[in-house]
Amino acid sequence: MNPTVRILSKLVILALPISAFGQSSSPPDKWSIGVGTALTASPYAGEGTRVQPIPLIRYEGEHLFLRGLSAGVHLYHSDSLTFDALLSARLDGFDRSDLGRAELRDNGVNRDLLSDRDDGIDAGVRATYRTPYGAITLEALHDISDTSDGYEVSLDYRYTWHLSRTAFTANAGASWMSAELANYYFGILDEEVSRGVADYSPGSAITPRLGLTLTHPIGSSKWALLGALEYRHLPSEFRNSPLMEPDRNGMARMSIGLSRHF
Repeated sequence: MNPTVRILSKLVILALPISAFGQSSSPPDKWSIGVGTALTASPYAGEGTRVQPIPLIRYEGEHLFLRGLSAGVHLYHSDSLTFDALLSARLDGFDRSDLGRAELRDNGVNRDLLSDRDDGIDAGVRATYRTPYGAITLEALHDISDTSDGYEVSLDYRYTWHLSRTAFTANAGASWMSAELANYYFGILDEEVSRGVADYSPGSAITPRLGLTLTHPIGSSKWALLGALEYRHLPSEFRNSPLMEPDRNGMARMSIGLSRHF
């Protein structure tokens, strides 16, 4: 994979559910730093479960922020509405050597003819509207790393409640991926077709998701236990890809970490 993109991506949290840790409110100009682990049930043929150690780094400033996968600046901020410009790491890439040779062969694909899929860097805008009944977020991102040249539009609803000292945040949403983005990560590339792999292009698609995160303070200290679960439903356009594990309808991710705020 592209070394620059890989280095940049490792500086941020490595799993999407973990990025939800940064959604809770905090006083301005505050840092939190920690470590954790993410387990992802990969939908790609033969890859199995990805286990990734993750740094948990978050900064909340009056104008700047760093929240998991994204960093940016508040262009407008009020009690009910926030409009941000942001950069975000897209960590959907894979090395072909991580996929199963036998599983791909059963799908009619020779692994040696495949190319790696790189991680990417996206830029875009995000608007968040907060109400007593939860928060609605609309986000639009475009690849600026010359990886897929695709774009994605996401809509999410989040609601946070407290049980004793533990904060729970439920999330429901969906993302619309452009054909360029979907084809890069779930289809067969032109260079692979020229090597003899059968062409497959899923085109644009919508991926719904559900998630739950929790934050639990440890004693009276500044330490907190963080956890996250997310399930993404894979549309048929993705499930039918020869890169995918047969009969895999979705993608599950679990993360747990320990963080200290300053």
